[in-house]
Amino acid sequence: MLPKSGIKKHPPSVRRKCSVTMAFFWQGALLLSLAAAVSVYAEMKLDCGPDSVTLVWTDSRAQADTSLFRLGSCLPTRVSVREAVFSVDINDCNFSRMVTGNNLMYTNDLTYASSPDSSFSLPVVCAYERPKDWYPLIYDPVFDTYGQGGLVFHVGLMNGDFSGPAESTSFPLGSFIPIMASVAQKTHQPLLLLLEECVAATTPELQPESSIYPIITNKGCLVDSMISRSRFEPRQKSSEIHLSLQAFRFALGEEVFIHCKLVAWDPVGLDNTKKACHYDKEHGWELLDNTAYSNLCDCCESTCKSRWMRSTASGKHGMVHNAVLGPLTITGT
Repeated sequence: MLPKSGIKKHPPSVRRKCSVTMAFFWQGALLLSLAAAVSVYAEMKLDCGPDSVTLVWTDSRAQADTSLFRLGSCLPTRVSVREAVFSVDINDCNFSRMVTGNNLMYTNDLTYASSPDSSFSLPVVCAYERPKDWYPLIYDPVFDTYGQGGLVFHVGLMNGDFSGPAESTSFPLGSFIPIMASVAQKTHQPLLLLLEECVAATTPELQPESSIYPIITNKGCLVDSMISRSRFEPRQKSSEIHLSLQAFRFALGEEVFIHCKLVAWDPVGLDNTKKACHYDKEHGWELLDNTAYSNLCDCCESTCKSRWMRSTASGKHGMVHNAVLGPLTITGT
């Protein structure tokens, strides 16, 4: 039971709702987060198990029709005059899963709707420590990164036809290094994934004195394609981008890390700073997603600047995320 001390009672017509958040560890491994809204006469209790959720809404005055509560898409498992109980699997009821740092977050809403004046919605959150061996279901990346705001970014080395993970992290000079980046969008609006910048380095962290090899620069220009056979592959999904990178001489025989800036962006907000361009020996610079608009790539050998002032930090049009792929090794032939 949540404490009611210090809460002033009001008539039902002017009841005040108080938000309470609680966090603790379960068996030393499971982080639970309880987001509850408590009126004077009602409370919500949440128990997040390893793979299940139990939620109990109790109204001591029996003023609510408990059959009208919903946990996401689920009806109550059990109701009484004063109580609505949900005992559900974490994979049911349309729980949304999101990765934030080292946590796996499952979120949903407890809703009640009897009339416009008495309807409300309360957040329900279960946060678990991410298992060290947990990876996205799409593929098992060599290195993975996790975004915020409902978007989850991944980057990994793939096999030759991009159908699965690479079997080796060693690539002969001149061969292709297949790289796939993706973003899991959950319930977010459709976004287009782009690689804004990529450089190779011999360290997992970039330092001012780091020796680097430029791969993608100038807001999405695959500059390495001007001197090699590197190219973007045709898209299969807007949320993925495939890069066939020809193995280069930089740091031959050493461990190499590829540092990239990933951008998930509103497809209708593209310009010459939000693009994916590669150089074709016969046709010059081409736009990956629509060659009819390859003029967006005209700035690739100068400086690409937007004529519009947009803030990527606001999240209004998209999100920027940094990722590191590696280590991999390029061997001599």
